[in-house]
Amino acid sequence: MRPHTLTTPKPLLDIAGKSIVSRLITDISEMLSEPIEEVAYIIGDFGKQVEEDLYKLSEELNLKAKIYYQYEALGTAHALYMAKDSLSGNVLVAYADTLFYTTFKADISEDACIWVKKIDNPSQFGVVELDHQGYITRFVEKPKEFVSDLAIIGIYYFKDASALLREIEFLLENNITGNGEYQLTDALERLMNKGMKIKAAEVQGWFDCGNKNAVLQTHQEIFKLGKFQKTNLLPENITGSVIHQPCYIAEDVKIIDSEIGPYVSIGNGTIVENAKIENSIIYSHASIQNATLRNSMIGSYVKYHNMKDREVSLGDYSEIL
Repeated sequence: MRPHTLTTPKPLLDIAGKSIVSRLITDISEMLSEPIEEVAYIIGDFGKQVEEDLYKLSEELNLKAKIYYQYEALGTAHALYMAKDSLSGNVLVAYADTLFYTTFKADISEDACIWVKKIDNPSQFGVVELDHQGYITRFVEKPKEFVSDLAIIGIYYFKDASALLREIEFLLENNITGNGEYQLTDALERLMNKGMKIKAAEVQGWFDCGNKNAVLQTHQEIFKLGKFQKTNLLPENITGSVIHQPCYIAEDVKIIDSEIGPYVSIGNGTIVENAKIENSIIYSHASIQNATLRNSMIGSYVKYHNMKDREVSLGDYSEIL
């Protein structure tokens, strides 16, 4: 996702008017039958602004927030251990760059549940094997030969997270690693071996945010699902232009003599003049003039002028004139 992640952590990048992490929390809350009491964010040393953004996001969602830090990338189990003070009772764990779509409600009566998606290329992912009742019998990381096409999407539920914490502590105390990192799947294997039944729940959609093209494909899917912020463009800010919906356009954007959409997001304070843009994300306070853009991501405070028929990915404060 570089250059965009040089200035903004990936989960805080906006897609169709909302950040990835905001979408994730909203989707999880809609899937649960009980309200979320607290959100614990596990982050690196991203600076004060990121912390303020996360607290602000939680406020907007009426949620209590805690922030924990993982200063060394020592694996998923190690990351969860950093948030050990929040690992008790009902806990749902989610990787912050995973977006999904489902219509079912999570069954929180199960001891544990892992969300999965049937995919065409299971060799690139961790997969699970199931018994005839839909409970997981084995985890396989990036299988070279076919064992299952149900990929783990990075969302896990535990009825009693203290049991998970005990197994993570065992991994750390005994230095049990995989590929040099403390792996969550190793803790899950130990829980299963001790008799915990872990149910698999298959989602209808799983959307990648791993690179520019994947983000733009996810961007399109969000529009198709109708899960986007509605365009709130002020009438006086559009002149001689056509908007092909669906699009998200912030209310203070100015669009002059241009053709926008479909599948375009434009952030606050951006000015677009004499341009044609489709299937693209443009962040805040950019200037797009005399340009044609498709399948592109344009960062904040970018000046992009006098370029035709291009597919680009430009980080914040870039200039092409």
